[in-house]
Amino acid sequence: MEKNRNYFIAIALSLLIVIAWQFLYMNPRMEAQQRAEEARRALQGETAQPVSPESPGASSAPTGNLPGAASGQTTITRDQALARSQRVQIETPALIGSINLTGARFDDLKLREYHETVDDKSPIITLFSPSDTKDGHFTELGYIPNESIGTVPGAGTQWTVASGDKLTQQTPVTLSFTNEKGITFTRTISVDDHYMLTVNDKIDNTSGVPVTLAPYGRVLRYNKPATPSVWVIHEGFIGVMGENGSLSEHTYANIEEEQYTHEKATTGWFGITDKYWAATIAPPQSVPYVTRFSHFTDGRPSYQADYKGSDLTIQPGQSTELKNLVFAGAKEVPLISRYETELKIPQFNRLIDWGWFYFITKPMFQLMDFFFRHVGNFGVAILLTTVVVKAIFFPLASKQYASMANMKRVQPKMEELKAKFGDDRMGMQQAMMALYKEEKINPIAGCWPVVLQIPVFFALYKVIYVTIEMRHAPFFGWIQDLSAPDPTSLFNLFGLLPYDVPHFLLIGVWPLVMGVTMFLQMRMNPTPPDPTQAMIFTWMPLVFTFMLASFPAGLVIYWAWNNTLSITQQAMIMKRHGAKIELFDNLKGLFRRKPAASK
Repeated sequence: MEKNRNYFIAIALSLLIVIAWQFLYMNPRMEAQQRAEEARRALQGETAQPVSPESPGASSAPTGNLPGAASGQTTITRDQALARSQRVQIETPALIGSINLTGARFDDLKLREYHETVDDKSPIITLFSPSDTKDGHFTELGYIPNESIGTVPGAGTQWTVASGDKLTQQTPVTLSFTNEKGITFTRTISVDDHYMLTVNDKIDNTSGVPVTLAPYGRVLRYNKPATPSVWVIHEGFIGVMGENGSLSEHTYANIEEEQYTHEKATTGWFGITDKYWAATIAPPQSVPYVTRFSHFTDGRPSYQADYKGSDLTIQPGQSTELKNLVFAGAKEVPLISRYETELKIPQFNRLIDWGWFYFITKPMFQLMDFFFRHVGNFGVAILLTTVVVKAIFFPLASKQYASMANMKRVQPKMEELKAKFGDDRMGMQQAMMALYKEEKINPIAGCWPVVLQIPVFFALYKVIYVTIEMRHAPFFGWIQDLSAPDPTSLFNLFGLLPYDVPHFLLIGVWPLVMGVTMFLQMRMNPTPPDPTQAMIFTWMPLVFTFMLASFPAGLVIYWAWNNTLSITQQAMIMKRHGAKIELFDNLKGLFRRKPAASK
């Protein structure tokens, strides 16, 4: 009894610590970061002064080194930045934007299929913006400056359009640049029906002498995500370098402290990822290269993922070709997997943060996606997935409930042993073990199903929180986004009263349903005789209701439905083993008036 009491006290203290951490540290920290970001942007808007467009070399480090961040402060609006340079339009079913002919940069890109909010009339997602805007974010490919061979394509190179006036899925665009020594660079850009851009460079050496140069590519952004990241998902630098390379992940904070350089590789990819979007480069797979994740503070903070290829030597009259793959878009699971297979990009599916339990998380998503394709509603798909998970764990759950039923059946004998041995704990333990052996009861059999379902629960949380397929996915009624918390609140009567409530009081309908089902599930068993255990037994559903109210609605719906199935399953198994179902007696006991204490 003493051990059980300590066990329940430990659970209660752990829950209190988690809740206190969330409300006393994480929430204030997130709010402070948001206020700091808003203040920074406001300050930039007040103090910024116009600057001239980048000149050749303005964005480059000394000769032979990779380009760094462009200097200068945020200056102009996005529309002004787009109007000040010549551009080639991009228009596909999934993308709309333009290529900046200065530097041949991809610095204007929007995702046509995704909106900022659940309202289809809200603005579509902007992924790339020019460098002289406050949200500058772009991808650039070029060559390391080399004075011996003249000017090479870089940040300030003015390309000319050789063919194609608009980049579409059916029509590629070809750009051209010839330097002062007669070396011609021809760049052909094509795009598929989603988010993969293919950049083929051809270098013709008509200078009469051998030339040596090295390619580079970079993904650069001048801001972190507006919403602070949480521990459950990685946002920041990411990559897999080499055919059998391991996944490399670094947060913005890590790179602010120290840049990271990878060993030389010949295959792989790298870039910068957000929760739902990413920009990556897969360098030429035949040229050895080195990648680097870095942070610059030249004028304003910036974050850059880049690569530098090995030197290439081109003989007079000869040419060479290089191909880069640039991904810029939404991290859709089937699409990312298709790119990995068809384009042979090693481990590209790791761009999606499946977590430690990826061997559970990914199959679970695939199961949910299978149901979604048949029923057309991810909320219903979650319910069906829960049924499948319960079916898989049915043998273990059956053992769990059977063990609980058997423990109840021998409860009178255990009470006799307690009366017989009194304070003799050693004798009591030996007698109980003999009783378990005689009755063929494993007292810890009921714990394993709970332990094994924890990774499943966490994997489902990852699926709902991480995958873009869950973003803005509706259920029924007021749940229009399964990846966001239930927007209703008990404390304004679910919107009937005309005022907003603080975030920590957003206890919606589904968290309440989950709390009720958890309460009923716990009342399936007798109330513990120990007062401490009984208190925890009573208050735990309420604690979980408050704690899970801020979780994605899809996860809360899963938990409520899982509890309902568990109650049904437990009742059937207990009835089969002849154990009494305590639910109705426990509910009656809540409303039964206790006799007044005699004076």
